[in-house]
Amino acid sequence: MLTELRIRDLAIIEALDLTFGPGFNVLTGETGAGKSIIIDAVNLLLGDRASQEVIRAGAERTEVEGVFHLAAGTAARLAPLLAEHGLEGDAPDLLVLAREVRASGRSVGRVNGRAVSSALLGEIGGLLVEVHGQGEHMALLREREHIGLLDRYAGLHAQVTEVAGLVRQVRGLRRELEGLRQDERERARRIDLLTYQVQEIRAARLREGELEELESERRRLTNAEQLAQLSVEALRLLQESDGEGAAVLDALGGVEQALARLARIDPAIAPLAEQLEQAAALLDDLARELSRYREEIEFNPRRLAQVEERLHLIRSLQRKYGDTIGEVLAYGERAAAELETITHAGERIAELEAEEARRLAQLGRQAAQLSAARRAAAARLARAIEAELADLQMARARFGVQIVWMPDARGAVVEADAAAAASEPPGRYAFDATGLDTVTFLVSANPGEPLRPLAKVASGGETSRLMLALKTVLGRADETPTLIFDEIDQGIGGRVGATVGRKLWGLTVEMGKWANGQMGKAASQESGGTTEEEQVTSDVSRSCAHQVLCITHLPQLAAYGDVHFHVTKHVVGERTITRVERLLGEERVSELARMLGADTEAGRASVAEMMQEVANIKRAGDRHGTDSGAASQ
Repeated sequence: MLTELRIRDLAIIEALDLTFGPGFNVLTGETGAGKSIIIDAVNLLLGDRASQEVIRAGAERTEVEGVFHLAAGTAARLAPLLAEHGLEGDAPDLLVLAREVRASGRSVGRVNGRAVSSALLGEIGGLLVEVHGQGEHMALLREREHIGLLDRYAGLHAQVTEVAGLVRQVRGLRRELEGLRQDERERARRIDLLTYQVQEIRAARLREGELEELESERRRLTNAEQLAQLSVEALRLLQESDGEGAAVLDALGGVEQALARLARIDPAIAPLAEQLEQAAALLDDLARELSRYREEIEFNPRRLAQVEERLHLIRSLQRKYGDTIGEVLAYGERAAAELETITHAGERIAELEAEEARRLAQLGRQAAQLSAARRAAAARLARAIEAELADLQMARARFGVQIVWMPDARGAVVEADAAAAASEPPGRYAFDATGLDTVTFLVSANPGEPLRPLAKVASGGETSRLMLALKTVLGRADETPTLIFDEIDQGIGGRVGATVGRKLWGLTVEMGKWANGQMGKAASQESGGTTEEEQVTSDVSRSCAHQVLCITHLPQLAAYGDVHFHVTKHVVGERTITRVERLLGEERVSELARMLGADTEAGRASVAEMMQEVANIKRAGDRHGTDSGAASQ
């Protein structure tokens, strides 16, 4: 869970250090005080895009740091990812995420003090925190989002991943087939071009390092006369006298004789004589090498022309196929492979068509199994959401999940046995990365009205309640330890606020207790007792207690908070700053009374009564479970 949040110079927040508690944390305060900026800070830790505009005016950078204490399950899920990138911390149950946004626009993310990309920061943060903002209401109205919500509820990630992998394989096969089935005339032109290119590169018989050798040889051939003159001059100086003075080697011989005589008189000179002897030997070797070099210098215009022609060929090939001989050779290999493929296109097309048919049949089987699992989960989801809606003063509302397949002559092949599992006729059906299903949430808010797509019939307030019901149900199956709700109570009144608060608080209670309450409820239902019980057990097996943070303007909701923070803004030295204080005792009573619009003795008494009722419900919930109906039955 998120235990500490440190914010520096973010918007109107100058410096803020928050310590959150386990359970249900609520943040209240006037509009514009900075509550949502705190959520923005968390989003920065989750890898959201950031610009220098978020930096407080006059500051050089924005800094956000979050400290997370990890339960054993969360630590186990994170461990492979942290190990892969070398991000392990000193303690396995502690993780520190940080983000810095500089005035230059550069952003730096860190995990346990080590710099990481925003994408990796988001991947790690996504396993720790899930933020449900005000925009979630619109997400619920987008039908393309519904299938993901259903899969999340049903815990079908592994099956969806497997189906998506098959879809990628089919699409890859089809891309290759499309390339091979291109216009025959275009294919013939391509064969001619590739044949010419392969033959041209192979005929050149290029080898690595050849260019450098040829350029060196050309320099020698071009400057042969000058090289000969210079080598003759060097030899003459070493070996021949100019009539006025001795040659270098002859002069060294004289020096050698003089040092030998000196050494006979003074043995201390002997090392010098030896050095001179070595120098004379080196010069003698030098003279022989120069003589050999001079003899090898070739005045060969014909060879020079051959070298120039070879260099011209190599550079011509480089202009067409690559900057280096290695790149030219690699291009030739690729062209030869493509030529082989195109030349034997008929054989390859038959192979690919057979493979495509096999993959489409495999996709049909697995996608049909996935659809059957979705349909079973959809029925459970509908019952769970209807139970939640009843608590939210929509007792007569109905919720449904429509799952349909669209016929497609080029679609996945679903045989009779696989189709029967999903209660669909066999045939060929359209598919995408999620499988065969098109999923639509349906709702009937009023008695007598048929189920219709949610996006077409729900009002703003109804959508808010549906979102709350959905998030409550999904939250029980969610392994993300910290859930944040940013004014998700928008559009609902105080009459429902207490119910919403109880549901959000219920997400923080150990789900074993929740399960006990659900089991009792399930046993009392007449429709399929044992089957219902098994379904609930399956859902609870993936459940866990959460830490919940919620921004709210409803006192009835805020009363359920285990920890209550009050956010205010003040003007200090002509600058606006945000402050946050934790409310206890009478301070909390005063804040709830202010939110209620009755900051009077009578209002305070009403708040005290409300808080006592909340305390009683929490005690009952801890003993008997906190499912959607337990506290109200």
